[in-house]
Amino acid sequence: MATTAPTSPLSRRTLLTSAGALGIGALLAACGGDTANGGSGGGWSFTDDRGEKAETGRRPEKIVAFVSSAAALYDYGVTCTAIFGPSEPIDGKPNPQAGDLDLAELESLGEAWGEFNVEKYASLGPELLISNMFPPPDLWFVPGESRKKIFALAPAIGIKGAHTSLKEPLRRYEELAKALGGDTAGARAEADKKRFKDAEQRLRSAAKANRGLKVLAMTGDQDNMYVAVPGSYTDLHYFRDLGVDVVEGKKSDEFGFWEFLSWENTDKYHADLIMVDNRTQAMTPAALAEKPTWSRLPAVEAGQTTPWSMEERYSYRGFAPVLERLADAIENAGKLG
Repeated sequence: MATTAPTSPLSRRTLLTSAGALGIGALLAACGGDTANGGSGGGWSFTDDRGEKAETGRRPEKIVAFVSSAAALYDYGVTCTAIFGPSEPIDGKPNPQAGDLDLAELESLGEAWGEFNVEKYASLGPELLISNMFPPPDLWFVPGESRKKIFALAPAIGIKGAHTSLKEPLRRYEELAKALGGDTAGARAEADKKRFKDAEQRLRSAAKANRGLKVLAMTGDQDNMYVAVPGSYTDLHYFRDLGVDVVEGKKSDEFGFWEFLSWENTDKYHADLIMVDNRTQAMTPAALAEKPTWSRLPAVEAGQTTPWSMEERYSYRGFAPVLERLADAIENAGKLG
């Protein structure tokens, strides 16, 4: 998966970095103990989406995770020791990738691509490392040049976050959380899942009622606008399954996540509603507004844009509001020609 850096020529790395009634304190589960994956005693293990088995002598307590991975686990009551990846506030507002994490309680090993602090990681005595994969086998935000050192310090788990439907990483993080001692069957977890299912039905109904409404997902930098290839993204893949008519960008490189368009060609596709990347590294709405060709797009002129949480945490609690927001945007959008 690429990253979106607002600078320089894009590479795979730079395109994507440039996704109640119970108090949370009462809910959070301890990560200690000696059982996991249904076993009792004798160690802990979990097979990840690379087919690799992470094994430890007991259920891991010192867990280090990519920020949205940590946020997904936190929604099930599993706490991490440290995080890596973008977590700082954006324009004074909480970073959407951080979910409900209490960032003051977490060590950060680095915000930007390549900033993973191996020395600090080692000093924590990590027992497990977790991140997403866009696609396998590379763990997101784990630098290739120091991967060998990092993997020597603790077992690692990668969860697939590309070229599949959203339902798959949601299921896998639920399984991982359960294996780590999280609450996946309690009242809060059930309420989160019900909200997700209700939002799913609402989005399906909105798409059906506004059939033919063209929805485009994008990000940008100073040189180009990037139109998403829906089948590469778990959320867009899933939205299409629910009937949302997502514009089909044509892959511009071997990774297949984006079609690269110069700003002069941003009108290549008709869109009635535009989903705009909301990550730290993405081009802000204010910066986009300085691009005349962007401002002249019919959807932009009509005010028919909505944030795209392209690296939202993979939990039902995290994605229910995402579905609700898109349903609301579709319900209130009109066809523009």
